[in-house]
Amino acid sequence: MDTTDPQITFDSDGICNHCHYFENNVKQYWFPDERGTPMLEKMIAEVREYGKGKRYDSIIGLSGGVDSSYLAVKVAEWGLRPLAVHVDAGWNSELAVKNIEQIVEKAGLDLVTHVVDWEDMRELQLSFLRSHVANQDTPQDHAFFAALYNYSVKENIKYAINGSNYATESILPQAWGYDSMDAAHVKAIHKQFGRQKLKNYPIVSFYQYFYYYPRVKGMTILKPLNYMHYSKTEAVDYLEKNYGWRYYGGKHYESRWTRFFQAYYLPTKFGYDKRKAHLASLVVTGEITRDQALAELEKPLYTENELAEDKAFIAKKLGISVQELDELVHAPPRHYSEYPTHEATARRFYAVDGMARNLGYKIKRAMSG
Repeated sequence: MDTTDPQITFDSDGICNHCHYFENNVKQYWFPDERGTPMLEKMIAEVREYGKGKRYDSIIGLSGGVDSSYLAVKVAEWGLRPLAVHVDAGWNSELAVKNIEQIVEKAGLDLVTHVVDWEDMRELQLSFLRSHVANQDTPQDHAFFAALYNYSVKENIKYAINGSNYATESILPQAWGYDSMDAAHVKAIHKQFGRQKLKNYPIVSFYQYFYYYPRVKGMTILKPLNYMHYSKTEAVDYLEKNYGWRYYGGKHYESRWTRFFQAYYLPTKFGYDKRKAHLASLVVTGEITRDQALAELEKPLYTENELAEDKAFIAKKLGISVQELDELVHAPPRHYSEYPTHEATARRFYAVDGMARNLGYKIKRAMSG
């Protein structure tokens, strides 16, 4: 990591705040050794018990990427019965589609594919481009989670198994993006820059995200990869040897849009190279050395031919010219806080919720005593 993260700080030894945060905060929740085994076994047993008599015991998002693919096959190998949900937002690479087919077939999973209305997706994607904010993955990501939540409620599934993990994602500067689940932010940007109404785009409201899904419906997010040894390199090798899966390049490059966003839009417009965070995560968890990470950063993000091909593909799909796409990329950047968000409301919610939980705990202790 370096000062392309505007909030980075270094101590007198040149160690940055991200490394300190990993050592002092993340490690206490990361169990890649034998300590995690009983925790993982308990998690699996709870899901299995919950699923007795039900068609599915859990739900899992499947993008075709490394983390979600590896987790999907491990869940199947553990004998769980998840419903796999794939959200097609219009940007899937052919390889991602093929990977999903291989995983589902060989792991014996039931798959439902939710196809986002392309006119809505295109309209919102253009609105975000015109807003010039950093997180251009919000239109995709919001739709992904909205569909997962909706299918969870539809199938009455409590447990959502998630591929997020500290082994490969322990470092990511907050300044490089913003919460994709902020419905107020999504609506405000589309209201200002959109040119037609969204008809079927799935929106998760503040109430749904913070209260309805977790409290009313009791949805619980499980992250098994944090309770086991997880190596990205080993996962790729395992998937390729046993499931016919093929690696596609960088992190989240299963999406043509995400590849363009991370490898061209962010570095060009903001100076953010997400590889630094991804590689830094692998360094602090011991998968690679700092020298190996620096050598990886010497490689180009794109070849000229790949960039030209992706620009032409994305511009055509969005219905604009390559010149207009480049003009949008090179226009001055803007900070997400220049648009309405639910940040203040979320802070108040957490403050009140924390006090309520603390009061409930005290009352419970007093009654039991």
